[in-house]
Amino acid sequence: MRRLTLLITIFAAMIFSAAGASTARADYAVLRSGLRLHITGYERSGEVVRLSMDGGTVEVQASDLLSVEPEDQFAALPALAPANGPFGNLIHAAALKHGVNEKLITHLIAVESNFNPRAVSRKQAQGLMQLIPETAARYSVANIFDPAQNIDAGTHYLKDLLERYRGNLPLALAAYNAGPDMVARYGGIPPFPETQKYVRKITASLASTTAPTIGK
Repeated sequence: MRRLTLLITIFAAMIFSAAGASTARADYAVLRSGLRLHITGYERSGEVVRLSMDGGTVEVQASDLLSVEPEDQFAALPALAPANGPFGNLIHAAALKHGVNEKLITHLIAVESNFNPRAVSRKQAQGLMQLIPETAARYSVANIFDPAQNIDAGTHYLKDLLERYRGNLPLALAAYNAGPDMVARYGGIPPFPETQKYVRKITASLASTTAPTIGK
């Protein structure tokens, strides 16, 4: 039970990060998993550390917080190595730009298009991250089949959904698949088998790749 609670806590911290803090001073929390979160403050209570950031707070186990680095010092650190696999450099760049876990982006692309940049669904969702034309236009995508533009816009949209649902990944994924209007209508994950399977598949895949980094 403790391990499950810890996994959920770290899982939430990994996907909920905000870029471009509006405060004059911000720091970066460096987690054992390798994730760096842009924070505006933090407070320790026993074995739990509460991280404050634009849009809300997340809690992590104290043992999983390696350090808190000043923003100016963090800026001088080298970037993480690009991810391996198809379009790894583009995924890595989008993850850094928008503050979204690149493993999450990778798993989402795998489910959406199986890394086919020319994929088109029966609902006319297109490209690697299966953007519908309206979403592509919202994020100023000129060529929806261009991998760089598609991944950047899809990641930006995913970040906006994560912020909208205050870091609740299942709701953000449900909205990505079925649309925010459906999530609002049903007050949660819509009762559509496709959407429910979609959410389960991505969250399970992400949990399986992050579980080895969880404290024992």
